[in-house]
Amino acid sequence: MRTRTAATAALLLAAALTACSGSDEEPSASPETSPPSAPASSEAAAGQVEASPKFGTPAQTAGDGGTGVLEITPDTVVFVKEGGGEKAANGVFAVVATKDKAVGDVAADEPAPISGGGWKWMASDGEMIDAGGGNAFNVVMDKYNNADPVQPGAYQWRAQVFDLTPAQGKGGTLIYIDGENKAHRWQMPSTDSGPHVAEVKAQLAP
Repeated sequence: MRTRTAATAALLLAAALTACSGSDEEPSASPETSPPSAPASSEAAAGQVEASPKFGTPAQTAGDGGTGVLEITPDTVVFVKEGGGEKAANGVFAVVATKDKAVGDVAADEPAPISGGGWKWMASDGEMIDAGGGNAFNVVMDKYNNADPVQPGAYQWRAQVFDLTPAQGKGGTLIYIDGENKAHRWQMPSTDSGPHVAEVKAQLAP
C-alpha cells in the first residue's frame, strides 16, 4: 500500500513538473500597457505664437516691475491722416484707446518703453513699429493722455498712436509687453472700430 501510494505521488509530481516546464516555453501573456504618450502637438511647440484674441478682449497683465495687475482692454481704434495738429509722416495714424484697470490691492502701471515693455504694432509682413514713432509722439489727446500709476479698483483711459504706411495699417497685430516681459496680442481691424470712435476723433480734431 505504501509502495503504491509513493508511486502515485511520484507520477503526480512528474506531471506537475512537466506542466510547469511547458508553460515556461510558451510566451507569457504580459498585462496590457499603455502606449507611449504622443509627442506634444504642434500648437504647444516651443516658439510658436499663440493665436491673437479679438480686438476689445481684456487681458490680465503684470504691472511695471511685476508689481500689481493691470487689466488692459484695447477699446477703440481709429485711422486718420492727421490728428492733434500733426500729419502722419508715413501716411496714417492708428490711434488705439485703451482702458487700464488696476486689479488687486496695489497700484499698477504700464512699463516704460525704455525698459523694453509697452506697445508695438506688428504689420502683416512681420515688421514691428513702436508706438510714438514718426510724428505719432506729438499727437496728444486730453482724455487719453494719462500716465500715472492706476490705483487699486480704479481705471484710466490711455492712447497709443502709431505712424504707419497704409499697408501696415491693414491686417496688423497690436502687441503689449507687460512688466514680466510677457507679450499680449490682439488682431486689429483695418477700419475704425470700437464704442468710442466719435469721441476719439473729436479728441483728435485740431
